[in-house]
Amino acid sequence: MRWPYNALMKILLKVQYIGTAYCGFQCQKNGSSIQEVLTQAAERVFGRPCSVTGCSRTDAGVHALGYVCAVSPAIGETVDWCRIPVPKIHRAFALFLPPDISVCAAAEAEDTFHPRYDAVEKEYVYRIWDAPYATPFLKDRSYHSIRRITPEGLDCMQTAAAAYIGKQDFRAFMAGGTADKDTVRTVMRAWVERQTDGMIQFSVAADGFLYNMVRIMTGTLLDVAAGRILPQDISEILSCGDRSRAGFTAPPDGLYLRQVWYPSKISWQCE
Repeated sequence: MRWPYNALMKILLKVQYIGTAYCGFQCQKNGSSIQEVLTQAAERVFGRPCSVTGCSRTDAGVHALGYVCAVSPAIGETVDWCRIPVPKIHRAFALFLPPDISVCAAAEAEDTFHPRYDAVEKEYVYRIWDAPYATPFLKDRSYHSIRRITPEGLDCMQTAAAAYIGKQDFRAFMAGGTADKDTVRTVMRAWVERQTDGMIQFSVAADGFLYNMVRIMTGTLLDVAAGRILPQDISEILSCGDRSRAGFTAPPDGLYLRQVWYPSKISWQCE
């Protein structure tokens, strides 16, 4: 392909970040955000004002393994705006990003592409360290449960997680005061497993998520493991839509946005 790119083209970034020091992805007045840092870096990389649009509003303290965002020039700055080969864009961003944010690949997209509204599926994972002691190596990167989850408890969590699958009303798994009126979501996959490193991981993929939905789903599974909620209660909690019947809201520390899918495969490049 010839350089520079068509002026109407967007550049997609696949981003990894540790969200501990940030107020979330979206720009806010109460602190530094991932979007703010990426926008500042993009303006230095491309030498002109840019806008950065994300695929999801991750909360403060939430991390990402495969976040997708789109970079485009600001209004009036559309001529020959990208002169960097796509496979090298991650190297340019590395010069201007802090160590807790990294661009790991880039791709081209049409100007009509929207990383949030065009997404058809997102997958989150929540990592749980269940041991009687805390480890500093997992600080702010997982939820520490001092109660050891037994194999029987893990089986109950898996049974409960399976009840999340399907097109259902997840009103009971949404933070109070949220403005979302449409609370129906389709969960494609939901499972719990103990990994080889000893961590328990809850993975869930859906066509969209409500505010705090994954964190409440996780807290509910932990209550199932502790015997406070029965696996067979999940269906009833979903049916009644009562937030007080579901479990606690797990903290953001252990939550990661792992992957986002789109109707057409994105040709990520990294050299």
